[in-house]
Amino acid sequence: MTISAVLRLNDGTNIPQLGLGFYNVVEGVDEVVQTALQQGYRMFDTAKHYKNEFEIGLALKDSKIKREEYYVVTKLWRTDHGYEETKLAFKESLRKLGLEYIDLYLIHSPNGGKIIETWRAMTELKNDGFIRSIGVSNFNVHHLDKLLQACDEHSLPLPSINQIELHPWLQQKNVVQYCRRLGIELMGFCPLVRTEKFNQNLVLQEISSRLKKTQAQVLLRWAIQNGFVTIPKSANPYRIKENTEIFDFNLSDGDMRKLNDLEEGFRVSTKSIETPWIE
Repeated sequence: MTISAVLRLNDGTNIPQLGLGFYNVVEGVDEVVQTALQQGYRMFDTAKHYKNEFEIGLALKDSKIKREEYYVVTKLWRTDHGYEETKLAFKESLRKLGLEYIDLYLIHSPNGGKIIETWRAMTELKNDGFIRSIGVSNFNVHHLDKLLQACDEHSLPLPSINQIELHPWLQQKNVVQYCRRLGIELMGFCPLVRTEKFNQNLVLQEISSRLKKTQAQVLLRWAIQNGFVTIPKSANPYRIKENTEIFDFNLSDGDMRKLNDLEEGFRVSTKSIETPWIE
């Protein structure tokens, strides 16, 4: 079984709509990857900062699955911004992962500055065939404005993805609308809010009970129906399987409105998306 839901990016490539996040997964990585592959996952989201690129790459190699059948996302850390620094950091991630190319490479955060020269280096790596798609993470409208101005001036490609925190309590509609107007897809992290907050919510409890789906499944289905890529993180085999069981039901328009009404600006990740533009 393979999860078949995909989105088409503005560079003509496809990305799975559901993937597995590896933030803070440092033990038992091989078992997590093998379990995920068995349950149909084909996208794995990591970063230099997560310190598990080597383990993920080794697990994927051990799986014997053909390279073109899985999708790897990794990210450039803020201390590696700059033209030469970006190329060196990318090649180190590529080496650790043991791959010939990366499917999606992201600027992890606008913190660190030197965004334009960093983007130019990533564009060249893409043109050289080492990266299939390039994008950003934690970029707000003011960051994207500056980057897109440079893309226009220097004939550089637009980002294909902006990875930001997305769930009913933090919908970031201004960023979502801005990206969609320009054809930039949204990848949502922390879709399950990383807290027990949703277990206290009567709206979510009622929808979950009525549909006979877990509250986590309802939250993931909300993301899918909003057209987001979503990357729930789990190292628990039961949860890994449970999180795939979201394609056999739909939330009604009324349920989507109820969940959308939960917006309260509740953020569980860092606030780097709120930082000013740094040259």
